[in-house]
Amino acid sequence: MITSRDNETLKLVRKLLGARKHREDTGLFAAEGEDLIDAARVAGVEPVHLLVAGETVEQKLLAAVSTLPHAARSIGVYRAADLPHEVRDLYLGLWQLVDPGNVGTLFRTADAFGAGVAVSPECADPLAPKALRASAGAIFRVPLVPWADLPERRIALVAHGGQPLAETDLTPPLAILLGAERDGLPSELVTQCHKVTIALPGDAESLNVAAAGAIALYEASRPLARRASSSRIPRA
Repeated sequence: MITSRDNETLKLVRKLLGARKHREDTGLFAAEGEDLIDAARVAGVEPVHLLVAGETVEQKLLAAVSTLPHAARSIGVYRAADLPHEVRDLYLGLWQLVDPGNVGTLFRTADAFGAGVAVSPECADPLAPKALRASAGAIFRVPLVPWADLPERRIALVAHGGQPLAETDLTPPLAILLGAERDGLPSELVTQCHKVTIALPGDAESLNVAAAGAIALYEASRPLARRASSSRIPRA
């Protein structure tokens, strides 16, 4: 039972929850709460350390390091190298997104549609506490790959001026690139891709990046879903 705030494991957790640099330097990250820890367990990702209030650490000490509004009763420390890295046919490429909540939400969406994710340099950290919470455990199921490993065929999702998404060939292998919330994708990246736009019949200028990513993945998954469904239809 940990009874001192100066315990080395508690110090490590505090650093991992507080700064990306410590996560990158150590190759570790901390996940707060039973839901994330259960998701890791189901995915077969084992913790390096598991702190449970009242069992392995005093409750007040764990509450003091937690970043949640209602302090977590358990916090797990995991190796980033233990996260899934298998190859998928469909990916989201997240270019310099600022909000870790959007990054986590897009991991959750990728999980729903069987896609992988790559993040660019200077993108919000998918292993930050806010991103992990928004992912709802998808971080332990969705492959996170280097940007350079994205499929060669890439489409750039832009607010205006692209081919309508509904008219675009989205046959995998394919990467769908999404840009930063305010600035979008840089022109030098867009010119290397096929430009695609989500048609908006309403008055909104654009969509939130997480909403745009969900629509794009849904459109890309429709042919795959139809093929899977037709293959299960029994022949007369």
